[in-house]
Amino acid sequence: MLATSLTAAVLGVEAHLVRVEADVSGGFPRFVMVGLPDSAVKESEARIRAAVRNCGFSFKWDRRITVNLAPASLRKCGSSFDLATAVGLLAADGVVSLAGSERFLLVGELALDGAIRPVAGVLPMLLLARRQGLGAAVVPAANHREASLVPDLRVYPVSSLPEAVALVTSEDPPAPPPPPLPTPEESHAPDLADVRGQLMARRALEIAAAGGHNLLMVGPPGSGKTMLARRLPGILPPLSTEEALEVASVHSAAGRAFGAAAAVRPFRSPHHTASDVALAGGGQVPHPGEVSLAHRGVLFLDELPEFRRHVLEVLRQPLEEGRITISRSRGTVCLPARFQLVGAMNPCPCGQRGSAARPCRCTPREARAYLSRLSGPLLDRIDLHVGVRPLTFAELQAPRAEASERVAARVARARRRQRARLGQTGVTCNARLSTDALRRVARPPAEVEGVLGHAVDRLGLTARGLDRLLRLARTLADLGGRPEIRSGDVTEALLFRGAAPDAQGDDFP
Repeated sequence: MLATSLTAAVLGVEAHLVRVEADVSGGFPRFVMVGLPDSAVKESEARIRAAVRNCGFSFKWDRRITVNLAPASLRKCGSSFDLATAVGLLAADGVVSLAGSERFLLVGELALDGAIRPVAGVLPMLLLARRQGLGAAVVPAANHREASLVPDLRVYPVSSLPEAVALVTSEDPPAPPPPPLPTPEESHAPDLADVRGQLMARRALEIAAAGGHNLLMVGPPGSGKTMLARRLPGILPPLSTEEALEVASVHSAAGRAFGAAAAVRPFRSPHHTASDVALAGGGQVPHPGEVSLAHRGVLFLDELPEFRRHVLEVLRQPLEEGRITISRSRGTVCLPARFQLVGAMNPCPCGQRGSAARPCRCTPREARAYLSRLSGPLLDRIDLHVGVRPLTFAELQAPRAEASERVAARVARARRRQRARLGQTGVTCNARLSTDALRRVARPPAEVEGVLGHAVDRLGLTARGLDRLLRLARTLADLGGRPEIRSGDVTEALLFRGAAPDAQGDDFP
């Protein structure tokens, strides 16, 4: 007999429908699995044999058994095909009847005793099931909370193979159980009130949040750069329902434990020893990297010059396009990567350049070599550059500063102005404005055109840098509630654009 069940394969962060065709016929006993399966899929034979036997099903293995995973041109990876394959084999042998199997998407890994274990990528698979018009899905019980995020789809969590078989063979399946209650999580970012002093850095953080701009902080060790960066998610607008589903899908495809990803904006802080594959994603089986795990959130790169240069250069495409394309011999995948970049670095290798309290031990050549690790094109894509100085004793003893809640309220008002101005264009912040839209909403006043000309002709501001400068000025006007940008907005934007050290080894401000 021939039986068919439905499951899905995840490539990158996109799921593809897979039809499991199981055929049992007479002939020399042999188990054959075709359809570009990898080692984990081929090994499912041993898991399925033990699970079927230990669950009490009377399946006859002394025949020729063929399993085809269609489409055959799509490579299949992982253990999520176990459940669909086992159910298909039982139906092909006549042990069970799959009258309603076309309504179910089956996902799960089988243990030897028939238990169903969690798998990665459940959320993209269920989103596919909804798009394909399937009515229900059977998922591992451990993936129930994640799977329940998909609307308009009945989700049945199961713990064992007999439980799954009973569902798919039922003529009238029961109503699915309600999703589990959320567990207490740390869904609140650290408060900005903990930061003493650093008025310029706090101002830069607020501007970055209001306009979605990238930020670079330069200062000696212990001046509070990491502390400031970790407080950025707390003043960003909360995720919308669609954005939360995007973030959760990326984390699900990466096999990350599902938690606060759908509640708060992600904050990723990879170590400076990370490889280009760890940062950008990829591998033999393409998987999301740090830039994708930071999608709709913040990617914080501490000790920025310590990252290998070729690793940093992979950031160029996602910073401009909001996605990254991974090309390998087996195919090409496009992963989402719309994040805010926050970098932190010392002004020199010893970290004390420009400090009045501690002398710098670095030679000018060492300082230039240190700063030259950051390419000009990468720095040109960072809108805000701010120096962070060590705090004095009086600043350390000062009372708590303005809390994140008040700053977040100003950021939210600025974002609302941007959404109202941009309408239905799909752009949600000034940092994503196209060049044409930028010319309409951020036309510089006549009195500062000379200043802009000096910045381009004398200071080496590029065309991209000029556009980013005007986007920054537009955000400053939005924070101030002004319909048009003014000369003061352009001047402050120039201050933040020119505050970073350059490759000549100039002191940070």
